[in-house]
Amino acid sequence: MFENNKVIVIMPAYNAAKTLRQTYSEIPQHIVDEVILVDDFSTDETSSLARELGISVFQHTQNLGYGANQKTCYHEAMMRGGDIIVMLHPDYQYSPKLISAMVAMIGSGHYDVALGSRILGNGALQGGMPIYKYISNRVLTAIENILLGSKLSEFHTGYRAWRAEVIKSIPINLCSNDFLFDNQMLAQAIYAGFSIGEISCPTKYFTEASSINFYRSVIYGVGVLLTAIEFRLNRMAILHSKLFSFNRNSIDH
Repeated sequence: MFENNKVIVIMPAYNAAKTLRQTYSEIPQHIVDEVILVDDFSTDETSSLARELGISVFQHTQNLGYGANQKTCYHEAMMRGGDIIVMLHPDYQYSPKLISAMVAMIGSGHYDVALGSRILGNGALQGGMPIYKYISNRVLTAIENILLGSKLSEFHTGYRAWRAEVIKSIPINLCSNDFLFDNQMLAQAIYAGFSIGEISCPTKYFTEASSINFYRSVIYGVGVLLTAIEFRLNRMAILHSKLFSFNRNSIDH
């Protein structure tokens, strides 16, 4: 609990048994009320280990994809009355110790969304981010900032915290069931006019850490650009897509 806000950490998981215990051990339990893990049909012991650790576990009966996993995560967090929801990958790529800072950013009332940025500071390259991913991250983020009218250091971090009102207000069910989900959800939050803050976050790239291959990175990059263009065309009232189908002016925050 933080400033009378119920804090829930969600973990979209797939074959995370090797890193889950270490990730969970660094979660600041003094402010986190509940940890929820959604297992997207893993083939290892992810679910059994999570239950052993005392984590609330939900299992998909088939592999539905990273985005679909998060949709279940957010649904369960909202059903449990979460006021601040932190999305943390269980692969130990991002530091769980920063949950306190991200929750405080939202609990202070200054921000609706908090992002753990790998680009602020020198964390990305020092942590082993492949150079092609670093360059593509910087290029895509620059283009998105122009088209979305934002000033973020990166759009592609998987470490995010949300005020519950954000999740209630944007149609995340219309976002991709694959890796593009993160980008589309953030674009929706920007379209709705929610305030977004960032904090520098070190990252680690190693064998057990989840990472998409070059081919899927290209597919993701194309999807990011199309989402940004779709955003801009909607803002100009040239296009009326389902992804940005809500009325920004009707959202009270």
